[in-house]
Parts: sequence; structure tokens; C-alpha cells
Amino acid sequence: MISYPSFSASKYISSFIYLYFQKKIREINYFSQHIHMAKLIISCIIVLFFSVLFLFVELSNAATTYNVLSFGAVPNEQTDATQSFLNAWRAACSSVEATTIYVPKGRYLVGAATFRGPCKNRITVRIDGTLVAPSDYWVIGNSGYWLLFIQVNGISVIGGNLDAKGAAFWACRNSNNNCPVGARSITFNWANDVVVSGLLSINSQLTHLVINSCNNVMVRNVRIIAPDQSPNTDGIHVQSSTGVTITGSRIKTGDDCISIGPGTRNLWMEKILCGPGHGVSIGSLGRNYEEDGVQNVTLTYSIFTGSDNGLRIKSWARPSTSFVKNIYYRNIVMKYVDNPIIIDQNYCPNGQDCPGQTSGVKISQVTYKNIEGTSTTEVAMKFDCSPSNPCEGIQIQDIKLTHMNKKAKSFCKNVQGIKKGVILPDSCI
Repeated sequence: MISYPSFSASKYISSFIYLYFQKKIREINYFSQHIHMAKLIISCIIVLFFSVLFLFVELSNAATTYNVLSFGAVPNEQTDATQSFLNAWRAACSSVEATTIYVPKGRYLVGAATFRGPCKNRITVRIDGTLVAPSDYWVIGNSGYWLLFIQVNGISVIGGNLDAKGAAFWACRNSNNNCPVGARSITFNWANDVVVSGLLSINSQLTHLVINSCNNVMVRNVRIIAPDQSPNTDGIHVQSSTGVTITGSRIKTGDDCISIGPGTRNLWMEKILCGPGHGVSIGSLGRNYEEDGVQNVTLTYSIFTGSDNGLRIKSWARPSTSFVKNIYYRNIVMKYVDNPIIIDQNYCPNGQDCPGQTSGVKISQVTYKNIEGTSTTEVAMKFDCSPSNPCEGIQIQDIKLTHMNKKAKSFCKNVQGIKKGVILPDSCI
């Protein structure tokens, strides 16, 4: 543990320096015969004094650092470092000062770990190494979570690599054998003021990054990678959270690049590179009758490449109190995307619990503006809305989508809205 002088110590040292410099100034004033030179020396001494004072104030406010090596972690991918990480967390969480947990370069074997709050001050987890899950997928697969941060306010995870080694788990799922429920790689539950920056997550068993019941979250410059056929490996999932920003991130995965669940409000997504994957999806919503909605979501300046979907909103075809409103998609490029623009309110996988019913999810005030590119399917815009709750306030403006250099088509059912500017394919709204 690295400790720095307390603020009281810095005041004592600063006072000593001040008195010392005052004495020297008096000596200079007494002995100097060249008044201009004396003034210059005095000015330099004053600047030096305040520079030293600033340095000690900065040191007094610096965070205490806990290095996981000091708690017994060995970066050899063989020695279980789980307890070392948890012990470092407990020390940091109990500190009244802002703290940093530092993970140096190397590969650390870490099992399922819960980093629980509330803590006494802000914590930064700075990772220069790689956290590796056990080869036996049951070790983390039974818990549902690999790395879980819960009830923590003021947490930053900076840098680092997460390797969940999910391939064996996917093979188990695909073979219909007896398998664990699976683990999400990194999850934040009931956390506020969260920053995740510069993280690389590869081959998660399930979703890579989950933000659940959080407020004020910044996710920036993350990379997420899993094969395009890996099941349920969503990149980022947000639900029951307010004030989340996702920016500058590259996501290649086997499910949704970003999935947006019930209770999401004020979500901003910018400069997202998605594909392969299932696109950016709101939903599926309406699985339960009593369910919160999604509102105030923006996606802008993003590119989809080879994804199954682009901009997707989907809901179960059954009664629900859920809703979708105030959604803004703008400045989007599609490169060989199967369904660039799609609203599907007849989502009914495997025909379970929904045949013959209609979606109760109300979709309104959705704007698509300045979207261009290529669709691999003939229908580039599809609005398949609920007959009992038609989509309302759908606005399309300046859309230029083609089907493999040919004219594409649009499909509309139970939708009301307006169009502006040039619309290709021809609008059915």
C-alpha cells in the first residue's frame, strides 16, 4: 500500500517553508544593493513557494493504491487469484480516502467474484493485465455472474482484458447437455456514478457487460468480441437504468450488440461499430404483463456491418403495460445488414405463450433520420406493429437504403407517421 502525507502534514510543511522563505526575503532586502535584482529574486521565491504548496496539496488528495500483487495475486494464469482480488477490494472499500486497486500486467486466474458496497469513498480499478476465467465453465457458470459489482457508488474500471473462455460453455448449450445457467462477464447492479473505459471483453459465456438498476453510467472505448454464432453473447445490456452513455465502442458478437431492456431511460449511444451481431435492439419487451417501458433513447453516428439487424424494436405478441417512446436514430450507416430498420411486435420465439394474441406494448414517437447503406434482404424497412396498439408518431427522414445495388422495398402494418426528404425505398407510411 502506498500512502501519501495527510493534508495536516502538508499544512505543517507548507508553514515551515513559508517562514523559511520569509526569513530569506528579509535577508535579501537587507543586503541587496540592487533593488531590481532583489525584486526578481523575491518574485522567483514566491513562485517557488506556491509551487511547493500546490504539490503538497495534490499529494494530500492523492488516492491510496492497493496492488493485487501485495495481496498474493500471481500473474501466471495458474494460481487462483480470486481471494487476492477480494481482499484488495475489502481494503479499498473500507478506506475513507479515494483509492485505486491496481492490476499489473500478466494473466490472473479469477473465479466468480462479488465486489460489494456500499464503500466509504470512490474506487478506481485500473487494469493493465488480463483476468482469465477457469477452464472449467461450471466454476463461474453456476453463479450467473463472473465479476459482479453491487451497490457501489463512484466506481471506475479502467483498461484491462477479460477472457471468459466461453467456447466450452457454448458447446454444452448447443449439444443440449446438462449445462449451468451461464455467467455474464461483468455486471453492475444498483450502482451509481460508474465509469467503464478501455475494457476488452472476449468470449463471455453470456452477456459481456450488464448495467442493471444503475444511474449515471459512462461506457467508453470498450471492445467486445465473440464469434457470430456464439449464443446469447450480447455485447452490452442496459435495463432499469437512467442516464447511461455508451460511446466509441466496437462490438462483434453472436447476439445483440446492445440490448435495451425494460426501465431504461435517457440512454445515449454514439460512435458504435456493430457487427457481426443482432444489431441494437430495444426489447424484447412485453414478456410480462406488468412491465416498465423504454424512453428517451438516442443512437447516432454509428455503423453496422454484416449484422442480422440494424435498428430493431421488438415486443412479445401478448398483453403488456410496457411502452417505447421518444426514440431517435440518426446519422447511421448500414453495410450489408439483413434488416436495417425493423419494428417487430409479433415476436414469439418457439411459439410459446403468445399464438393468437397481440402485443400490448405501445410504440410512439420514433424518429429515423439520415440513414443510408445496403440491405441484404429486399425489405429494408419493416414496420410490423400491433393491431391492438398501432405504432404512432413514426417519422422517417432522408433514408437511402438499397438492396444489393437494387431498389429495396418497405413493409408497413398498423403504423401511423410522417415522412420528410428523400425516402428510399419508397415509403409505405
